Amino acid sequence: MRLYFRSISEDQPGPKWSGLFAEFWPAYKKWWSREGYAARPTYMESHRAVKTHMPEMLDLYEEICECVGGGDSEARFLSFYCPPPYLSGCSQAIWPGDEPLIVRNYDYNPRAFDAVVMKTRWQGRGVIGMSDGLFGLVDGINDDGLVVSLTFGGRREVGEGFGVPIILRYILQTCTTAKEAAEVLKRIPCHMSYNVTVLDRNRDFQTAYLAPDREPILTHAAVATNHQERVEWATHARFTATVERERFLLNRLTLHPETKEKFVGAFLRPPLYSTAFSAGFGTLYTAAYQPRAGQLDLYWPGSTWTHRFDHFQEGARGIDVPDSD
Repeated sequence: MRLYFRSISEDQPGPKWSGLFAEFWPAYKKWWSREGYAARPTYMESHRAVKTHMPEMLDLYEEICECVGGGDSEARFLSFYCPPPYLSGCSQAIWPGDEPLIVRNYDYNPRAFDAVVMKTRWQGRGVIGMSDGLFGLVDGINDDGLVVSLTFGGRREVGEGFGVPIILRYILQTCTTAKEAAEVLKRIPCHMSYNVTVLDRNRDFQTAYLAPDREPILTHAAVATNHQERVEWATHARFTATVERERFLLNRLTLHPETKEKFVGAFLRPPLYSTAFSAGFGTLYTAAYQPRAGQLDLYWPGSTWTHRFDHFQEGARGIDVPDSD
């Protein structure tokens, strides 16, 4: 299978971002409206939710809506408020060395993936991350050295709240430390269960277990796969091997002191690396974020692509990944 990735730099929402949105919007609109327009919140409900929970980002939300024409459907989608449910796999862990470093695999459906590394300076805050829905992020870093990354939490419940990618965007737009990010994660409602890990340049970190039907749980867990404190969806857990992946990573943290290179390399091999693309859980990329260097390194078997705040190059990469299981 061949995957195509792009890197885009645009300080403020403009023609590059709106061009990408126009390209992706037909597919996103089909997904977003698959249960009917009445199943999604109205524009006023969406606007009110952003204003209530993310007031610092309201002007940016309104700006990007205008950037794509100000349409009702587009604005409702871009709020990420109460979107349709979606599942992913993913593994992430913080390297136990002295230098702050988080490594993660993003396991998802290659046909429902932006595959865009985006560097922005919206509202004066530098952010580099992997785009989702063009406004949200599945992982990223800001110019204060704060990193955030997500994994699916392994629960079926769906409730009233935001899709987690917009929560990650909000954290990177407004926070500078893991402590500040943790306060955000405690108060913003999430529509499904996700595990969000935050790491800052001082190597402070927390992992939040978010859910739509119970209070967030903040932990000092250095590893997150696809369950929370215990397995609650046994079928999904067996299929994604979430417990096995968690044990593998915990063993690496506690029993096998190793270099950064070896730690990253473990994510490019089983049991962390997955080729289950046909089932929607193949590893699309491995990301290693270095807060102090302001650097994102993307890895695939046999290939690396580096992005930094002080040296970011726009371009494209075609990546060949192993055939599906």
